[in-house]
Amino acid sequence: MNIAVISDSHDDECNIKKIIKILKNEKITRVFHLGDYVAPPLIKHFEGFEITGIFGNNDGYKYGILQVFKEIEGKILGDFGVVEVDNLNIALYHGEYREISESLAISGKYDVVFCGHFHKSEITKLGNTLLLSPGSSHSYYTKDTSPTFGIFNTESKKFEIVSI
Repeated sequence: MNIAVISDSHDDECNIKKIIKILKNEKITRVFHLGDYVAPPLIKHFEGFEITGIFGNNDGYKYGILQVFKEIEGKILGDFGVVEVDNLNIALYHGEYREISESLAISGKYDVVFCGHFHKSEITKLGNTLLLSPGSSHSYYTKDTSPTFGIFNTESKKFEIVSI
C-alpha cells in the first residue's frame, strides 16, 4: 500500500491542492499528516481520504482542528500517535525535538518513525527502524528547494520524496 506523508502545510492551500491532485492521479487514498496545518479549513481538502494526523507546534486552535477531522471522518491522534499498517508498527511525531525522534527510532518499538518540523526531507535508518521525514509542503521557508511530501510503500518500505 502507498501512503502519502505530509508535514508542515502552514496554510499553503495552493500546495495542498497540488498534492491532492497528485494523490488522486496516483490513486493514493491513505494520508498521514504530521502537523502544522495552522488553520482548520486546510484540512477540509482531505475529505474523501483516509487521513490520520497529529498536532504540530503551530497548531494553536486544536479544538477547530479536531472538529474538522471529525467532519471529514479523519483521525487525529494528539501530539503523538502509533498506527499499524500492513503489519508495520508506525510512530507519528511532529518532530519538534530531534532527540525524541531519534529516541523513538532507537527504541526498537517501531518499524518506521515519521517526523517533520525541520522542513527537510530525510531517509535515515537507525538500528532496524526507518526515520523518515517528508520535508515541508509549504513554500514559505523553502526558498532553496521546492516544497515536498513523501510516498511510503508499506511492502517495499521505500520512501519517495516528491517535489511539488
